[in-house]
Amino acid sequence: MHHHAFAVEAGAEQGIAVVQAFLERDLGFVTKANPDVIILRYGLFSVDDARRVNELASGSPLAGKRKAVVIAAFRASHEAQNALLKLFEEPPPETFLFLVMPSLGGTVGTLRSRILELPVHDIRRRTEIPATARAFIEGTKQARSAMIKKLSGGKDEDDRGNKHEEALQIVDGIEIAAYEALRRGKDENVIMLLRDTERFREYLHDRGAPIRIILEHLSLVLPKGLL
Repeated sequence: MHHHAFAVEAGAEQGIAVVQAFLERDLGFVTKANPDVIILRYGLFSVDDARRVNELASGSPLAGKRKAVVIAAFRASHEAQNALLKLFEEPPPETFLFLVMPSLGGTVGTLRSRILELPVHDIRRRTEIPATARAFIEGTKQARSAMIKKLSGGKDEDDRGNKHEEALQIVDGIEIAAYEALRRGKDENVIMLLRDTERFREYLHDRGAPIRIILEHLSLVLPKGLL
């Protein structure tokens, strides 16, 4: 029997990279610009979110014969997990489901029994910290301030869009670094930082997000020695 439901224990961006590599390598998907690879990001995954996932999964593929739905969440309520049970037990034909969470320990047993966990270790090269994020993390306060000033403006829509993407790379890179730090030992400051990155990524999905405020906050709360 072929598995159609999987889980990855990792941060959102690292876990998504694991899923994309698995889709390409093991299932023959093209993941870039593919409308049938649906990636959904959440802070707290709710019952309403689960209903939306069920609707998306039940729809027909748009470009091919198969589709994949990726749920990346920081946390998921038990009610929301229960709302996914039937979908994960009997996915629509040729539909692959993925659940990405930083910890699978809180996953309800009935859902956990329906999913196959994918390993993370062989995909680490796909989740290197972007150069922009590394410069931000390792930079002095003055250097960060200069980066923030540069990314907060924009002469036209394209320029602002590029700077918006750079800001998102910084948030993603900080998250990757924070999860690596968390694996080295529990730290309340790092846990709070992860909550911030999850929240700020949601904001940055809006092109009108306050980049300056977000990056200034991250600059202030970044723990020393994160890398």
